[in-house]
Amino acid sequence: MKRMILCGLLVALFLSLGSALRAAENDIKEFPVCKFCGMNRQIFAYSRMWIEYDDGTKEGVCSLHCAAIDLALKLEKEPRAIWVGDYNRKTLIDAETAVWVIGGSKPGVMTKNAKWAFADKADAERYRQEFGGRIAGFDEALDATYRDLDEDTRMIRELRMKRKMKMMELKK
Repeated sequence: MKRMILCGLLVALFLSLGSALRAAENDIKEFPVCKFCGMNRQIFAYSRMWIEYDDGTKEGVCSLHCAAIDLALKLEKEPRAIWVGDYNRKTLIDAETAVWVIGGSKPGVMTKNAKWAFADKADAERYRQEFGGRIAGFDEALDATYRDLDEDTRMIRELRMKRKMKMMELKK
C-alpha cells in the first residue's frame, strides 16, 4: 500500500514538472516581449526569465533586473517556479539551481553589474575565467539585483533620454 502511494506521488511530481517544462518551452511565444522594458525575449534568450506563481499566473521578462521588478510588484503571490535562460545554450533552466556569475567585464542586460546563469558549473567557471566575476547562487544574484536597481534604473533612463534626443535631432 505504501509503495502504491509513493508511486502515485512520484508520478504526480513528474507530471507536474513535465507540464512546467512544456510551458517553459513555449515561454517566448507566450511572452515575446518584456512587459517592463519592451525588449525582445527571443533576442535575449540567454538572459530571459519565466516565472510561474502559485495562483497559476505566469510572467516572461528579459532579464533578472525585470524579474526582480515583477517579484517586488507581486508580493501577494508566491513564485512556484523561476526559470532563466542558460547563457550559453539559451534554454530555460531552474534559476534556483543554476550557477550564477555576478560581475565581470561584460555588461549585463538592463544592468552594469552582469548576472548570468549557467546550468553547468564548468561553463560558469570558463565564463568567469574569461570575463571575470564571481560564482554565486540565485539568492545572491537576486540580492545583487535589488542592490543595483537604483543605479541601473538611472542608467536606463539616461540611455533612453540620449536615444530620444538623437531621434529628435535626426527629425530636424
